[in-house]
Amino acid sequence: MLTVKSFEFNPIQENTYILYNEFNSCIIIDPGCYFDEEKETLANFIDKMKLVPKMLLNTHCHLDHVFGNKFVAEKYGLTLRIHEGEKKVLEFAPSSGLMYNMPFDNYNGTCDFIHEGEVIALNNDSLKVLLTPGHSPASLSFYNEKDGFVISGDALFKQSIGRTDLPGGNYELLIERIKTQLFTLPDDTKVFSGHGEETTIGYEKRNNSFLQ
Repeated sequence: MLTVKSFEFNPIQENTYILYNEFNSCIIIDPGCYFDEEKETLANFIDKMKLVPKMLLNTHCHLDHVFGNKFVAEKYGLTLRIHEGEKKVLEFAPSSGLMYNMPFDNYNGTCDFIHEGEVIALNNDSLKVLLTPGHSPASLSFYNEKDGFVISGDALFKQSIGRTDLPGGNYELLIERIKTQLFTLPDDTKVFSGHGEETTIGYEKRNNSFLQ
């Protein structure tokens, strides 16, 4: 069973997720920890729960989701896993940080590329990789069927969707992918978004004005 722990980090109020199981293995998704105290908060939780980080994943590589990549990778000896289509976004993140007056040290190691339909295993648990671009060129969502949740990045929010006015954004594609990749999941599937509170697929089908 995977348990989802969320943290709200950095001035852009991004949601960072740790998924962990009864074997004390964990996956860190979108570490947005920018300040030293935020990095300590993340590390202290991992220490307190006696977790062993096995993977570092990004749903997409906008700056608020990648601030902590370098810290996590170096501290836990992990290689960043992203979709290949997000590599240029990752490389541009420091320039974007300067525009927002938030300079940071970017992850500069090698990347393991993950693909649509791939299944990521963590002991007896798994995440299916869904391709949900539109907010960014190759954004991913991670679906756990057994425990009924999806990490949607900035594709789908409670009663909203990701902005599409950034480089590589595509409104029509985002709507199409939400409907074909996310809205085909069971209605009671919990949605853990890149910002804001959690929701469910069914609630968004009924209440999200962007998707009526």
